[in-house]
Amino acid sequence: MNEISKIFARKKAEEDRLHAYGFKRVADKYEYAVMICGQMRLTVTVKDGQVFTGVYDTETEEPYTLFLVEDAAGEFVGRVRAEYTRVLEDIAEKCFSTQIFACANTAAVLGYARKRYGDEPEFLWEDTPDCAILRRGDTKKWYAVIMTVAYRKIGLDIDGTTEVLNMRIDPDELDRIVDNATYFRGWHMNKKRWTTMLLDGSAPYSELVCRLDASYALAVK
Repeated sequence: MNEISKIFARKKAEEDRLHAYGFKRVADKYEYAVMICGQMRLTVTVKDGQVFTGVYDTETEEPYTLFLVEDAAGEFVGRVRAEYTRVLEDIAEKCFSTQIFACANTAAVLGYARKRYGDEPEFLWEDTPDCAILRRGDTKKWYAVIMTVAYRKIGLDIDGTTEVLNMRIDPDELDRIVDNATYFRGWHMNKKRWTTMLLDGSAPYSELVCRLDASYALAVK
């Protein structure tokens, strides 16, 4: 993963913050420039949610890329690399919001839980910041767990990862509906009393929230 990808992972640009920081709207993108290390100009462009950068020597107007070479050493290279990183981290903090989850259905399900039950996701584990639970306010029992897992770990022959929704379910019903396509036995949960559904769009939102309601009802004791 390159430096830009690491700094802006799970980040979403906020237009009002970009304006306040000094970015200028040019056609369909936002542009910003700042001097670093005395003679170098760093340009940052935000377009369609992606961040692009360039570093130029103002004496020659030639692009400077040596600092991007991992093994490149030297005092000046190190200074440019450090300033480049500092500026990008500052922009990420001040102009972008953090998106813990990427799937649209994840946001929709969390919005549903918030509106219907008044419940907010809880992030309980520092080492897994993309894992959250929903629990009933009265019994304090969990009724949903959202996790990011590799498709292959749940038995699908697909590269990459997805967000999943773990929910309580009646054991007899679970045995009937598990098809390892829409319904799976609970991932990292009790495989007799929890089911897992994908949040990548393969399961309709209406079905997800129907199952969420059923899970909520089961989290009573």
